Amino acid sequence: MRVGVLSLQGGVIEHINHLNKLNVEAIEVKKIDDLKKIDGIILPGGESTTIGKLLRDANLLTPLKALIQSGLPTWGTCAGMILLAKEIENDTRRHLEVMDIKVKRNAFGSQIDSFKKIDIVPEVSNNPIELVFIRAPYISEAGKDVRIIHKVENKIVAAKQKNILVTSFHPELTDDLNFHNYFIKMVN
Repeated sequence: MRVGVLSLQGGVIEHINHLNKLNVEAIEVKKIDDLKKIDGIILPGGESTTIGKLLRDANLLTPLKALIQSGLPTWGTCAGMILLAKEIENDTRRHLEVMDIKVKRNAFGSQIDSFKKIDIVPEVSNNPIELVFIRAPYISEAGKDVRIIHKVENKIVAAKQKNILVTSFHPELTDDLNFHNYFIKMVN
């Protein structure tokens, strides 16, 4: 099994390190040919506007969207969630538009408002998991086919729709491998 990590900007190496700890071959996705080598893809946190622009510049936006729509297991963390959303509440730009969610960028505040929370996410693990929020978005509306996986402060911070998983937080910035394991099961 090979899992790609979109490697245009953001928390790429942290996801690669977690995949390697799980003995999963991680591939940096930078060009169209890289998409042919993967069984699933992670869209990391970073700056959604920048990543969206780089997706277009690299001519990756349309082929990646087609792969996701045809069933490629996909996980977006933070900025990745914004890239996947059909609607962005406080931004006119749209990117992949493949998940029936409306997100609010920087919804928990600016960089200085970043926080950690320890929570149990039953669908992912029965043990407490550290959730790291950095300028995090949240889902303000979810379509009927979207399954809500977790909420914090009554805000949707993790959800799934068919082959797509999104999290507002950054599991790759902790030592916990539960969310990466969960995604690997989706790829399998």
